[in-house]
Amino acid sequence: MGFDPVTLEVIRSRFDIIAEEMQTALVRAAYSSVLKAGDASAAIFTAQGETIAQATSLPGLLGMLIPAVDSILRAFPPTEMRDGDIYILNDPYDGGTHIPDITLVTPVFHKGRVVALCTSIAHMQDMGGKVPGSIATDATEIYQEGLRIPPLKFYEEGHPNQTLHRLIEKNVRIPNVVMGDLRAQIAAGAVGYKRLLTLFDEYGQDTVLSYVSELLDRAEIMTRHKIQEIPDGSYTFADYVDNDGIDLDRRIKIQATVAIQGSDISVDFTGTDPQVKGPINCVPSPVMAAVFYVVRAITDPSIPNNAGCYRPVQVHLPKGSVVNPNPPAAVTIRSVVMEAAVAVLLGALVKAIPDRIPAASGGNALAMFMGGIDPLTGEPYVCAELGTGGFGARPTKDGIDVLHADVVNGMNVPVEAIEMDFPLRVHRHSLWIDSGGAGCYRGGLGYDKVIELLRGEISVAHRGEYHFHAPWGLFGGRPGRKSHSVILRQDGGTEVIPSKQVFTLRAGERVHVCTAGGGGYGDPLGRPAEAVLADVLDGKVSREKARAEYGVVITEENPVVNEKATQRLRQEMGAKQERT
Repeated sequence: MGFDPVTLEVIRSRFDIIAEEMQTALVRAAYSSVLKAGDASAAIFTAQGETIAQATSLPGLLGMLIPAVDSILRAFPPTEMRDGDIYILNDPYDGGTHIPDITLVTPVFHKGRVVALCTSIAHMQDMGGKVPGSIATDATEIYQEGLRIPPLKFYEEGHPNQTLHRLIEKNVRIPNVVMGDLRAQIAAGAVGYKRLLTLFDEYGQDTVLSYVSELLDRAEIMTRHKIQEIPDGSYTFADYVDNDGIDLDRRIKIQATVAIQGSDISVDFTGTDPQVKGPINCVPSPVMAAVFYVVRAITDPSIPNNAGCYRPVQVHLPKGSVVNPNPPAAVTIRSVVMEAAVAVLLGALVKAIPDRIPAASGGNALAMFMGGIDPLTGEPYVCAELGTGGFGARPTKDGIDVLHADVVNGMNVPVEAIEMDFPLRVHRHSLWIDSGGAGCYRGGLGYDKVIELLRGEISVAHRGEYHFHAPWGLFGGRPGRKSHSVILRQDGGTEVIPSKQVFTLRAGERVHVCTAGGGGYGDPLGRPAEAVLADVLDGKVSREKARAEYGVVITEENPVVNEKATQRLRQEMGAKQERT
């Protein structure tokens, strides 16, 4: 069959637009602050479980949809599906990721045949378990983490599974919010269903499906072409996670070897530490998502985002390790390992394509879930704080300040939304000066935020990262500043939070969090003095750091660069570097 290039591009774009419309419907209809911050993703799959199109959302969740859809198809083959069915899943050991992430799948029927699957995955603000928000940083087995749902029918031929609906409502702290978010996912599926029927009616079933197959094949060919441009070889790197939430003084190693051979790429996580007692263990789906993200990042953004991109990729995840744990290991804060996997893969590829890899990011430095009962209303609540750090500096540009990086593409939770919906007050939300790693290109800054509880008492689950190790710099660039969090008690005392901790906060007490900055790229002495001055004037770099790390002397009054003093200081610092 010949393929008209115009029709091919039109059909590709139609699928992309439909996926975007699904994502928009999901976020706009959502109840919770965590979904309004974008912790959700929508995509369209073939009836065989291959990705056709993805919304511009979270690469991590988009990658995690792949095994979730596969699990649902194994339980409910397309031949057994009926129009009006909707399927649900969240079990981490059966295709899921962690318990708060729920996948819904809506089969699309055209002329009696399943022609596509409208899918979404969304982080529920609570799914039960031992702490509000279901992110127990001290969990030691999955049974403490909330309600597990294997592949089940959420709706059957348009009718809700009332038993399952009631079961979910009875096991979560905020049923109105959770069920509202699930309805938002249903709405996303309905939007996709309607738009896809129009597409199939317009072009015909056989034409659309044949063009989809061609798009998958072309994505594979284009991806292989880009992989072939990377020098053949085997590249190994390791990085660390702060701790597992239980043994707070033990760093957890994540190691990967990336092998390039022609147009094939294989990733082997041998050397990664064995599974741990705490909940940082990461089931395969998030690790696979990290691998898929890196493959997309190092190839070509113009390649269609479909399953063809992943065909050249092979992954080995050692059984019983933190990247492939045995049940019933706790997994609820698996995202720190997923993020570390991205950093490790990029670190390995620096040796192969050094001019295309950024320094390490501190972008997914914090997730904090605060919940209790508001004494003013008597109603339970759960508030999510998704803390962003700085993006790593790039080979030709500074890092971006306060940005969820890599596999996480969420937005910050607006201060107004926090203060309007919860008994909390945000006293400060600003860039954290000097947090970006120094370099010829500066790492992005993290943030400095103070949150006070106004009334009552709440449980806080603080999942931090980069408290004990810093995002690394490249080619002489300095590491970003480490994260730091403290509790400010009513009696004036302070308690340092060791990266991951569950604690109680009472009225009048505050949490002060500072998130890590990204690593720098290149020698800081190579940064133009005027760029350093601009950073000082913008409040991103202090005068002290400008002098100590960049060798730039700035006058106190009417701030300008003291050129003679700067030249002399940089010469001294350069000579010292050569001697060491």
